[in-house]
Amino acid sequence: MTAAVEGPPQGAAEPVTGRALVTGEAVTLDVRPAGYILRAAGTIIDAALSLLVMLARTGGWLDRAAVQALVVLILVFGMVVLPMGVELLTRGKSLGRLAVGARIMRDDGGAIGFRHAFVRALVGVLEIFLTVGGIAALTGLLNPRSQRLGDLLAGTHSQLERIPRPHPLLLPLAPQLTLWAQTADVGRLPDRLSWRIAQFLRQAPQLTPAARLGLSTELAREASVFVSPLPPVDAETFLVAVASLRRNREAAALSGESQRIAALAPVLSGLPHSFPDRRSGSDRVQRHVERGR
Repeated sequence: MTAAVEGPPQGAAEPVTGRALVTGEAVTLDVRPAGYILRAAGTIIDAALSLLVMLARTGGWLDRAAVQALVVLILVFGMVVLPMGVELLTRGKSLGRLAVGARIMRDDGGAIGFRHAFVRALVGVLEIFLTVGGIAALTGLLNPRSQRLGDLLAGTHSQLERIPRPHPLLLPLAPQLTLWAQTADVGRLPDRLSWRIAQFLRQAPQLTPAARLGLSTELAREASVFVSPLPPVDAETFLVAVASLRRNREAAALSGESQRIAALAPVLSGLPHSFPDRRSGSDRVQRHVERGR
């Protein structure tokens, strides 16, 4: 018996944490906000681009009064109009965020609008340009989601989109636990703890023996509260067995659900008795073909 241990399943019902996001439909999503280093790198790239635009638009063919007025316009354009316009046109992207794989989103998970982009750009003049990023850096360090002052006032955050796809890890169940697996109850194991166990099993070969033993013992102690009965094995073998059994049972449940939905598909897509079929001819032909199968 083998199992592919991956991240927490979609649709998991977990308490709202610092990474959780509640949509307008009261659905909790576990998203990954962009980290402090990535946000700083993206901000530096965007600020450098704005400065280059401002420097490129200055000219020496105007008199002093015209140059002063032009400088003011260029500053407003480079510090406010340009960042705001780029965020609106790209729906939260910019050159810096494109480089680090992030996007500005509303706190409820939706795309930003004019108000959000305007507040962020206006506050960015103070916290990025006038203080050379000092206020933004300090606010990001003190915030669990690395939000700068403009994000807090606009109700936005930076969400990481470039997430590496996990590769399945095949873990065999110990032969001596075959009988235990037939009656064991692991359904109460929290999704977050299951994900931590999967991460440990994936990284275990790179850990030192002492760290590997310590982490496996701690995770086994936490998981033992949700598993019954407890098998008489060492901590790491116990974690492998729990992860394997949980994944196999979830895969079987999903497969059964798909089969039941497929069996109900003709009933769900069919029309009531004597109800006129107003679909196109190609749709009716496809329907008859499916019935013939």
